[in-house]
Amino acid sequence: MPMLSLFLFYLMGNPCEEDTADLCRELFFFCEFGGLCPILLVGGGYFIHELSCLCRIVRKFSSASSTADPLRPNTGPMAKDNSGSLKSESKRRRVTYIFSVSGLCVLFYILGAWQNSTTPTLNQRSDLASKVECDNDFPRSTESLSSSSSSSEGETLDFQAHHQLSFNDTLMVVEKFPPCALNFSEYTPCQDLTRCKKFARAMLAYRERHCPAQHELIRCLIPAPPKYKTPFKWPRSRDYAWYDNIPHRELSIEKAVQNWIQVEGDRFRFPGGGTMFPRGADVYIDDINALISLTDGDIRTAIDTGCGVASWGAYLLKRDIVTMSFAPRDTHEAQVQFALERGVPAMIGVMATQRLPYPARAFDMAHCSRCLIPWQDFDGLYLIEVDRVLRPGGYWILSGPPIRWKKYYGGWERTQEDLKQEQNSIEDVARRLCWKKVIEKGDLAIWQKPINHAECIQSRRIYKTPHICKNDDADAAWYRKMEACITPLPEVSSSSEVAGGELQKWPQRAFAVPPRISKGTIPGLTVKKFEDDNTVWKERIEYYKRIIPPLSQGRYRNVMDMNAYLGGFAAALMDYPIWVMNVVPANSDYDTLGVIYERGFIGTYQDWCEAFSTYPRTYDLIHASAIFSIYQDRCDITYILLEMDRLLRPEGTVIVRDTVDVLTKVQGIAERMRWKCKIMDHESGPFNPEKILFAVKTYWTAAPSTQQ
Repeated sequence: MPMLSLFLFYLMGNPCEEDTADLCRELFFFCEFGGLCPILLVGGGYFIHELSCLCRIVRKFSSASSTADPLRPNTGPMAKDNSGSLKSESKRRRVTYIFSVSGLCVLFYILGAWQNSTTPTLNQRSDLASKVECDNDFPRSTESLSSSSSSSEGETLDFQAHHQLSFNDTLMVVEKFPPCALNFSEYTPCQDLTRCKKFARAMLAYRERHCPAQHELIRCLIPAPPKYKTPFKWPRSRDYAWYDNIPHRELSIEKAVQNWIQVEGDRFRFPGGGTMFPRGADVYIDDINALISLTDGDIRTAIDTGCGVASWGAYLLKRDIVTMSFAPRDTHEAQVQFALERGVPAMIGVMATQRLPYPARAFDMAHCSRCLIPWQDFDGLYLIEVDRVLRPGGYWILSGPPIRWKKYYGGWERTQEDLKQEQNSIEDVARRLCWKKVIEKGDLAIWQKPINHAECIQSRRIYKTPHICKNDDADAAWYRKMEACITPLPEVSSSSEVAGGELQKWPQRAFAVPPRISKGTIPGLTVKKFEDDNTVWKERIEYYKRIIPPLSQGRYRNVMDMNAYLGGFAAALMDYPIWVMNVVPANSDYDTLGVIYERGFIGTYQDWCEAFSTYPRTYDLIHASAIFSIYQDRCDITYILLEMDRLLRPEGTVIVRDTVDVLTKVQGIAERMRWKCKIMDHESGPFNPEKILFAVKTYWTAAPSTQQ
């Protein structure tokens, strides 16, 4: 029974004059059967309060009328004669009361709907960071929830947590986070150069992720270098970066001949050169396009092993190909940092002993341009890992040693016999993987992975190694050791069928149902859930744009989704000059990263109790949906927020979706991290229990005198 019915029953139960009780009963039936209740209830909290006031007025008015009316007494010789006219007068009075109350109720509904019709915005200009206050109360217009009283009385619903969550006790301690020393400005916790020296150098294991123990975690804010500036907007950022943001000249000197990077006054310029493409990445990509088509939409996702400053990935973007570029943190200081400063996707990573943190069948194309990875060693282990992450029919492109060794062996300072043996070994591993060599022309050699393993399984009679992996979770990649066996492709019914399902061309691929969902390979995920998720994210992005107008105006370039699920957030942003690092938590109930790649987007696995594999200040916007609810029982969420602060550029934006209880805790920590924040309603309205915290990281830098 609607709230109005219950309220009117309450009124009927109160000791009232007979006419007042009759009035309330008639109002009840009028509302209940006349269809007024649904209309009035939509008006929210205004109606209940005002109706109670009106009924009190009705009772007082009825009482006063009873006392003042000389014809009211029910005794005396004239009572019987006047009874007819009294009843008629009473009915007219009740009808007047009913329509008066109804009219006022409708008026209050219209008033409530009008006050809930506007949407607040957060201006992302740097000088507005100070205008976004951290408030426990919700905003007073549509970003607020009205209480049962009218807004004129200044009351709001209380969204403070009133029950104990199992958060770490340290959250309850008021703590101001100090800035770290300037020598932490480029701190990468899981690729710390001092810690990595403790690990074995064999197979470059010391270059892998080695995260700090609990007692090694720091509780300070990573500072930006002095004179830090907002990076150039895309696409200018592809070619320029401020020197003060990454004050490293080493690559400009070491790679001067190869045109990686040049210093021009107060900025770096990226000519687009590379070790194997001195004429520029654009020309080099055109050479590849002459051999395999890069423009028909079949190739959308690529991986670049040993990427340098990611010029190959940068120039592929204008061909609608998004590249996951990775390189270790090694003697080529800050190469991944330069890539991200340019607005190009990149991560710190290395081919060593562990699988790459990507699912099977993820990339349409893999690339190595003089990446110096020993592909033929360890029984072809590294080429086997490339095979795992390549989709059926995907390409592997190799330039540099040993390709075209007859021309370059002198410059490479290696013997012809050594280089010839290396190429023969690579060719042999590729044959054992059932790859087909498409072409070798000039400085390029290209192989193609088969579309299924129908023939490859039969070929094991000839090639005993590598064998087909058994009982293998092909997508498992978080701290999983590489294995010298071929990751099996899904079974097919014919030799012409694409294993795992054929993908549509880009851009239709972004919203087509991914094969992993259509074939039911992820339990619990259906086509309807996928389509519903797309609808939800379309609505959410429209809401975000009203709150943050610069979202669609080029203000943001590097975006991270900390809990990407099906990639709906990235898909809804694909028309803007934005790329999204879609992160699927390693402990998720659904392993959906393969779905995201099938849609034509990129991402990685990550455990958010650890640091992400990137440099500080590499993302403009971070989106976190239910992350803190997921991790609150696993680790101290203070360190997750400190990591988010490390990743975020000064004046960057954070969007956190969670329950009010959790957001209250997050807000309390954010206040001590120099963030300005505000909690707002869910896009569906104030009655949804999920709320949204919008935050802006304030601009501050380290002082030069703090350098150690």
